[in-house]
Amino acid sequence: MDIIIADDHPLTLQGTQAFVESYGHHVVGTCANGVSALNMIQLRLPHVAILDINMPAMDGLDVTKKIKELKLKTKVILLTMHKELMLYNKAREFGAYGYILKEHAQDELKKCLEEVEKGNQYVSDSLLKDLISVRETGTSELDKLTFSERKIVELIAQQKTSKQIAEMLFLSEKTIEGHRTNIIEKLGLPKEKNTLLKWAMKNGLDR
Repeated sequence: MDIIIADDHPLTLQGTQAFVESYGHHVVGTCANGVSALNMIQLRLPHVAILDINMPAMDGLDVTKKIKELKLKTKVILLTMHKELMLYNKAREFGAYGYILKEHAQDELKKCLEEVEKGNQYVSDSLLKDLISVRETGTSELDKLTFSERKIVELIAQQKTSKQIAEMLFLSEKTIEGHRTNIIEKLGLPKEKNTLLKWAMKNGLDR
């Protein structure tokens, strides 16, 4: 199969490419962000796109959603470090064929590609166990936020300013400030100075 790979971590990108090529597939392009990935997918029309979920400009879910909207035939496999039920449900909604945790990618990517080539969907067993446990223990405060909002909160936890976050996510500072306001309302936080930073650090997002 012709495959495009997108990941903003160079070592992960190179490693994934090496694995995919060792399985006999042809990597027709690699890129480091979602916008480049979508452009390349539209240009090359690969059989499969292997996308990191957490990327600048457009994340893997955004690209997957756009592929569905454009009715492209490229099948998406998402690689992620996230185990949240909300993200998995979004991936299913947007038509992703594969959903694999990065920590198990070396073991499961080959099997996933085999299943996707047959037209089947693939979700790693380890992830399904985690998702079931999440269902049983209920939702967290973070489940109230969109993936983009989570990224912003994580960057706030790293004590990044709105201007720095805007530059990192290729958005305007005004947009980031708008997201901050929405996040504070969703979480029901007091409207005081550094309220989001305090909440993020309290919930361990600075680690």
